[in-house]
Amino acid sequence: MSQAESHPQDGPATAEGWKLLRKVLREQRTGLLQGVVIGLMWSAGKVSIPQLFKLGVDRGIEQSGSLLFWAGAITCAGIIAGFFAGWRRWIGFRESRWTESSLRERLFTHLQGLHIGYHDMTQTGQLMSRASSDLGQIQGFVVMIPITISNVAMVVAVMVILLSSQPMLAIIALAPLPFINLAARRFSHDIHPAVLAIQAEQAELANVVEESVSGIRVVKGFGAEATQMRKLEKEANDIRHVSLGAAKIRSKFLPGIDLLPSIGLIAVLGIGGHRVINGQMSVGDLVAFNTYLTMLIWPLRNIGMTVAFGQRAAAALMRVNEVLSTEPAIADPPKPVALPSRASSAFTGAVTFSNVSFGYNNGQEVLSNLDLVIQPGESVAIVGATGSGKSTLARLLLRFYDTTSGDITLDGIDIRQLRLSELRRAVAVVFEDTLLFNDTVAANIAFSDPNALQDRIESAARLAGAHEFILELPEGYNTVLGERGYSLSGGQRQRIAIARAIVADPRVLVLDDATSAVDPAKENEIREAMTTVMRGRTTLVIAHRPATIALASKVALLDEGRIVAFGEHAHLLATNAKYGEVLAAQEKNIAEQTNQLVGE
Repeated sequence: MSQAESHPQDGPATAEGWKLLRKVLREQRTGLLQGVVIGLMWSAGKVSIPQLFKLGVDRGIEQSGSLLFWAGAITCAGIIAGFFAGWRRWIGFRESRWTESSLRERLFTHLQGLHIGYHDMTQTGQLMSRASSDLGQIQGFVVMIPITISNVAMVVAVMVILLSSQPMLAIIALAPLPFINLAARRFSHDIHPAVLAIQAEQAELANVVEESVSGIRVVKGFGAEATQMRKLEKEANDIRHVSLGAAKIRSKFLPGIDLLPSIGLIAVLGIGGHRVINGQMSVGDLVAFNTYLTMLIWPLRNIGMTVAFGQRAAAALMRVNEVLSTEPAIADPPKPVALPSRASSAFTGAVTFSNVSFGYNNGQEVLSNLDLVIQPGESVAIVGATGSGKSTLARLLLRFYDTTSGDITLDGIDIRQLRLSELRRAVAVVFEDTLLFNDTVAANIAFSDPNALQDRIESAARLAGAHEFILELPEGYNTVLGERGYSLSGGQRQRIAIARAIVADPRVLVLDDATSAVDPAKENEIREAMTTVMRGRTTLVIAHRPATIALASKVALLDEGRIVAFGEHAHLLATNAKYGEVLAAQEKNIAEQTNQLVGE
């Protein structure tokens, strides 16, 4: 169901959207006021032109006055109006771009602060739509504010002039105006749900495109291009359908809004012409009156357009506010505690899981009353069947999620009492799925510390066993990696990820199944790099392969949400049947994967 369909009643939703929009605009009232003042100057210059034209006709033509003088006066008024028109538009764009930039920065900052669980449940395309097309709608409305207010001022000024100079003719000529207002209000009411539907469908289309591009290897690997194309065609057709619905509404109302002022022109020509013939008006009066009436057409239509822009902006801001109003489930504590200095102890990085229970959104517990103590400088491999919760331990240690019950401490401090930034500087992870950024090799290695010196970057690369192959790249450390680093092999990406963790210099290193995606022929090189990095550092090794498990000094067997055995690999293998079963199952899976690779 689209968002538009889920909010068929536009009353409360529209009111909330306008309320949010007013709140955003209050932050820019000084700049917008400046634009309004400049717009009023434009209005004054614009309104003076018909008066000067009237005097030019009456005095310069009928009374044989100086036409050159009046032509010059009209030219000066036109130049003034043009100057302030350009200035007004520049102010409008300046403020609108400031609004867009400010909201985009707020949205991006808020998105980065939201917990992992939110991102797990939210489509990336929906977020991209809010950060692009929705913010564009808001920007398009803000730029119209100084323009529209000056247009309103001009309309008021023109109406005052018309009513004061020719009251009866003005009443007849302006009679359609209430109907224009009524049509604009009805148009605003009808267009709002159509606008919501368009924006919701655009978000769905963006999601299909984002998934297809980011998952292009899967799409091509399964030959599913036609499947994705059908998805895109469906969303594109949905956009076309709802857009045509909105266009139908516009085609129904906008011609009438354009036509109604023209009725006034017909009345002016008929009645005003007879008044000139009868000597009740001068030709200049009629020309000026007709010019003023013509001047009302575009501003009145502009006001109607601005109402439509406002509806779209209010709807867009509601969608943006859905994200901004989401409170992070994981946040810094009100009174954070600092970790003890690393200089105060030869070894730091003590990790304790005490009676920890946790389950994801489905409510089923993954961990249940789990206890685990890792001493400073100790390396512990977490072993268990697939789905037993091994990676969940790493996510809880990083506070990607909080425990349902129980405590996790780092160097004696409950991790919920630490600032998130300090915790995540103290714990570095080499993930199973290595993500590298579209940047240089050096920048990827120095991701945790962009100011790291080149010597430090190269030292980390040497420790990770990456220095040699990096030098063979076209521009060495300055080589720009492609999307997600896919221009490199899996082993090369993993070694750069290890170098990135070395630069971070964490108290605790988590190796989350870091060799699972690596060619078995290259696994020895990766393990050597890991051994170097792990030396003297608290390390949590989440692994399936026995050779990787052997990197750790101790092994913890995870089963049914608890640590059921803890000790050295050889001892557990000799004394614990469950441990042997898990290893045997993992070796079987690895053998099957290897045979598959050989067969290919």
